[in-house]
Amino acid sequence: MKARISTIVTILIFFFTVSVQAQTFEQPVLISSAGQSADVKLVKMLAQRQGLDATTILMAKPADLTGFKTLIIVPGFSSKGLGAAGISQQEEMERVQTLIKSANDLKIPIVMLHIGGNARRKGQSDAFNQIVAENSKAMVVVRQGDEDGFFTGISKAKNIPLTLVDKIAETATPLGNLFK
Repeated sequence: MKARISTIVTILIFFFTVSVQAQTFEQPVLISSAGQSADVKLVKMLAQRQGLDATTILMAKPADLTGFKTLIIVPGFSSKGLGAAGISQQEEMERVQTLIKSANDLKIPIVMLHIGGNARRKGQSDAFNQIVAENSKAMVVVRQGDEDGFFTGISKAKNIPLTLVDKIAETATPLGNLFK
């Protein structure tokens, strides 16, 4: 039974990945946070494992976009992360909004990776999740973070390709495929 489920999950990941591949993203890649959660560090590791030419700037600003062809944003609110960065939630939201606007103005596509599951949903995280998701050209989401259909709804309403995976480790392949 486990083998059968694993096969079905693999097939679903393949089909979701193929649909996302309609747009191939270019390197080099800038990875940044929206909400200052530690999830961005895991995405950096996943990008490295896929051999992506990626630079991580936790609090990227518009000037940091120079030379990059794709922006990966990892949304998720963390009061601890904001405290370490020395900024308020409002200041972080303003930074993210400005970064997204600049990326859109420069025609730098945004890819959203939401790997935090339920811990990075609802409450203060969803304002960051929503603005990033609505401005992305592709989304890769750990299924637990979409149990209520939040990202699926945005995907359908905005016609944004969405790849759902069961575990954080499973985001690596769809991420890598976006750049092939």
